[in-house]
Amino acid sequence: MIVRILILMLLASASLQAQTLAIRAGDLVDPATGSVRQNQIIVIQDGRIFSVGTDLQEPQGARVIDLSKSWVMPGLMDAHTHLTLGAPGELILEADYLKTSSALRTLKGLRNAEDLLLAGFTAVRDLGNEANYVMTDLRRALERGWFSGPSILSSGRIIAPYGGQSGDLSSEMGPFWHYEYIDADTADEVRKAVRQNIFYGANVIKLVADNSAYTYSREEMQAAVAEAHRAGLKVAVHLYSDAPARAAIMAGVDSIEHGFQLSDELLQLMKERGTVLVGTDIPLEHLRRTGTVGGIFPPPEETAAASLDRLKRAHRIGVKMAFGTDTVLEMPGRTRADLMLDYLAVWEQAGIPRAKILRCMTTEPADLFGWTGERGAIEAGQAADIIATPSNPLEDIQSLRRVHFVMKDGKVVKQ
Repeated sequence: MIVRILILMLLASASLQAQTLAIRAGDLVDPATGSVRQNQIIVIQDGRIFSVGTDLQEPQGARVIDLSKSWVMPGLMDAHTHLTLGAPGELILEADYLKTSSALRTLKGLRNAEDLLLAGFTAVRDLGNEANYVMTDLRRALERGWFSGPSILSSGRIIAPYGGQSGDLSSEMGPFWHYEYIDADTADEVRKAVRQNIFYGANVIKLVADNSAYTYSREEMQAAVAEAHRAGLKVAVHLYSDAPARAAIMAGVDSIEHGFQLSDELLQLMKERGTVLVGTDIPLEHLRRTGTVGGIFPPPEETAAASLDRLKRAHRIGVKMAFGTDTVLEMPGRTRADLMLDYLAVWEQAGIPRAKILRCMTTEPADLFGWTGERGAIEAGQAADIIATPSNPLEDIQSLRRVHFVMKDGKVVKQ
């Protein structure tokens, strides 16, 4: 019996050592403060950060990862993605979800998820247009360790007034948009739609407030917020202009997506109420290639100018923001992650300090996702989602294009 106990203790010790890693971080970037600490040791056990400091001893038998010549930081996050959606050139939503099967959409999402992780994006919020809940299934596969990819929040079918995000269609076609949207035209229907998405596995809720001449009222959005918050889920709302934004903010939604036409008055209201702006500030070249996206966006030059101006004003006013791209463009020779990083140039053009850009790609989305204390920082107790670049992103934000080390939940996926 004693021999057996000793063997079990030795096996347990060996297992612990096999799961222990120590990272030598030459420069450790803290996005929350915009500061850098030199010569840090990060100890990782069982996928989580055990300790961080300068005077730590590397645990005996631990695997040592030398990043002493790198800038180490938490993994990046994107608060507005559509990983299962995408097409080259002029994009028409109806064509993609009428002509592409759920299976192929799942595989597209998997490819994009793997590319994002290798580029340093360790978490995303995927806001619909995911076919028949395929992102929910993909999320579950990633959580079970079947494939490598970011941590994901997925919204299921988008909740919208009648017609989803389509319009001006033949009445003989039928409601084919139900493949990706739920029609909900009263507070009770909105409440039921939220419950349906939760039932099928969504862990964030997405509404479209003003894609048509008819828009959601404050009461209708309050129904979504009450139902989602009761279940511990956040609510994101797609909108462009002030009237629906005021209703959404007063309804208590967690984030506004796009908001290209918001006035200073509404941005100030967002600041006061703590509503997060996920601006999806799309580069002009992307907009030119995708056109008006089936009539959802205004003309490219108009959208780009309005978005840039609103981004500048939101920063000046002090609105809480999270980096989100809404990228659906596909281009030969470029990954989805590469296209998402094009948005960095827009933020720089708007005069956003690099430290704030980095914070909006890490700690701010982590808070929006409800993950504060769990992900988004390199601190004891947090998940070991860690990346490294060869130069300082606080001096050159484009260094995020050169991520050469990625760790997800304590597992090295790129080195």
